[in-house]
Amino acid sequence: MHTVEVAVSLLLVAIIVVSLLSNVVVLICFLYNAEIRKQVPGLFILNLTLCDLLLTVSNMPLTLGGLIYRGHPGGQGFCQIVGFLDTFLTTNSMLSMAALSIDRWVAVVFPLSYHSRIRHRDAVIALCYTWIHSLSFSVVASCLSWVGYHQLYASCTLCNTRASGVRTQFVVYTLVLHSVTFLLSLVVLCVTYLKVLKVARFHCKRIDVITMQTLVLLVDIHPSVRQRCLEEQRRRRQRATRKISTFIGTFIICFTPYVLTRVMELFELIPISPQWGALCKCLAYSKAACDPFVYSLLRHQYRKTCRDIANRLLKRRARSLNINSGAPSRQENGKKWRREKEVRRTREQEQAQEGEEEEHCTGP
Repeated sequence: MHTVEVAVSLLLVAIIVVSLLSNVVVLICFLYNAEIRKQVPGLFILNLTLCDLLLTVSNMPLTLGGLIYRGHPGGQGFCQIVGFLDTFLTTNSMLSMAALSIDRWVAVVFPLSYHSRIRHRDAVIALCYTWIHSLSFSVVASCLSWVGYHQLYASCTLCNTRASGVRTQFVVYTLVLHSVTFLLSLVVLCVTYLKVLKVARFHCKRIDVITMQTLVLLVDIHPSVRQRCLEEQRRRRQRATRKISTFIGTFIICFTPYVLTRVMELFELIPISPQWGALCKCLAYSKAACDPFVYSLLRHQYRKTCRDIANRLLKRRARSLNINSGAPSRQENGKKWRREKEVRRTREQEQAQEGEEEEHCTGP
């Protein structure tokens, strides 16, 4: 193996580990927290998490095997199944991100009528469309035998060499697929999130005006307090911009090189090296590792759920250790538990206030 192939293989191993662990954590949070399950965005996040998780366990290990052995380790029928999943899961995840962006746009632009505009029934209809959309392109490619092992990407995916007799149809199919999936999702993300950013900046500006008026009235306020308020204003504006940039930027960085390479491959504009093809495929896979952090784990509600799960596991472990090593009296444990509960409740209230202030600018 060349140095580049070794580096790409190591990168893919890291992506598999991070994607598997993070998506499993999101799935556990969804099953553990009833409030997350009640929210409409939770359905889109669940669908996105399942797609990323299936892509991690089905496609990524075989791509890693293709890089190591320089060939597909399985049979032709198995490769067609994996290729079908590659097209279906990637398309489904892109459309799920577009649906999430529309949901957040409605939540921020129409906060008072959000629950009447976006209901669980509407979310189910949107998910049904994403599944029908993804299945239609995947089934067409599989029925026409356009799916197989592609040496350029070291993976089972759409393969132009299997459509040599019907090249024009394959070119049209590929362009339509990327136009109504990648390009459509990118346009939706940019339009909705930029509108969200506009509204968020407007709200932040109103908060800044109120803060400045308060500072003017409080003539006896200490200069350090005034400085902290001004710094919080700046951080609030930067936080909104950073979130929107993360949503759009990760989508562009992860998917654009792969889609452009597929288009250049169709028209044979320039020679493409296998190392570049494998790297582009790994970048597309890396979106599955980024999604849990971008859409879930960095939000206050998911962080709180992770802390609750960790505290419960640690308490069970501590209880078992106390039983084995001679536990203190039940009264002492009760007092200690009540003190910890009061401290934890105070911390949760402070973190909830910070989370509400943080998400005020970007919506739910």
